[in-house]
Amino acid sequence: MEWLGAWTKARTFGQRVKALAQLRPAYLKPIIGLLKGLTDPVVGLSMGQTAEILADRFNISRETMDEYAVRSHQRLANAIDQDWMEEVETIYDTNGNFYKEDDGLRRDSSTEKLATLKPVFDRPFGKVTAGNSAQVTDGAAWLVLANEATVNKFNLPVMGKIIDSQWAALDPAQMGLGPVHAMTPLLKRQKLQLEDVDYWEINEAFACQVLANIEAWKDARYCREQLHSAKAFGELDQERLNVDGGGVSIGHPVGASGARIVLHLLHVLKRHNAQRGIASLCIGGGQGGAMLIENHSSTDQSATE
Repeated sequence: MEWLGAWTKARTFGQRVKALAQLRPAYLKPIIGLLKGLTDPVVGLSMGQTAEILADRFNISRETMDEYAVRSHQRLANAIDQDWMEEVETIYDTNGNFYKEDDGLRRDSSTEKLATLKPVFDRPFGKVTAGNSAQVTDGAAWLVLANEATVNKFNLPVMGKIIDSQWAALDPAQMGLGPVHAMTPLLKRQKLQLEDVDYWEINEAFACQVLANIEAWKDARYCREQLHSAKAFGELDQERLNVDGGGVSIGHPVGASGARIVLHLLHVLKRHNAQRGIASLCIGGGQGGAMLIENHSSTDQSATE
């Protein structure tokens, strides 16, 4: 980029000759923008490589990752068939064609098909493949936030209430564990156990990344040394986690996934008339975020009863 800047600033023949003399063959090497953007400059690892570290640390097998990925597609397919993805808007192109659902869904996905894919980030011995990773997709999500005074003043409809939120920092090389580092202090502060939360949305950056967070909470040593808990936190019930699929199947629009999973969690709570949910995600650079929300209709109903 420095050379290109110097070349564009060159005005005279002599300046151009000087700039050309500084051109190196390495400058012509193609740069993959996606890989560049998803590489942590501090530790020099791509997000996929950090996922491989978690797979090794918690001994998560390739088969387990692929099984999780297949389930994500199956759950999304079921949600679409049941018309549960009501927040997804139909998109129209300039030719009048319309698209009612994301094109990342693989209804025919199977562990047998995923087993044929080669590792992407740690060849040839790695476990993370394109099939058990999130699809990096385009997308946007819109959430309107308002305080209680504004809601009352304008009689606004309310889907849910933000009860608490938490941000956390950790080793960038293991950034995928950001959710447990954010959710744990939030749960402690609210005096909640895992079973007190009705539904969970943890962004599926990689299948093994979600699985690693589940394993971390089951690991007494990790909880003691990294999460400052006297014992293992417990095992998250996967029947209440990402019940309509996640990033592996619907895609991971970087920068919008946090809003997307919060919005979808609100719909899940409403559908099941459940009260409490947590949305969480890992963030490149060694961060994690979590938000505790309550279903407004469920809260009102409980208060009435």
